[in-house]
Amino acid sequence: MKGRVPARFAPFLFGGILSIIMVSIISAVVLFVTQGMTPDFATRWLKSFLSTWPIAFPTVLVVAPLVRKCVAYLTASN
Repeated sequence: MKGRVPARFAPFLFGGILSIIMVSIISAVVLFVTQGMTPDFATRWLKSFLSTWPIAFPTVLVVAPLVRKCVAYLTASN
């Protein structure tokens, strides 16, 4: 299928998508709880997102394989 990413990039794609979703939600919730819904909420949220995503993305890339190993260890195989 045209336009698909080669499977060897799956961990990076997984990390990118997961970290974008997580940072989007968490930064919006934290900003809303601490600052409320201000007129410049979107601008402040974007600034928060852009400053935290570069930390979250490599963290997910490093932590996800460790979490998978922990889950495999803690669960019974069928």
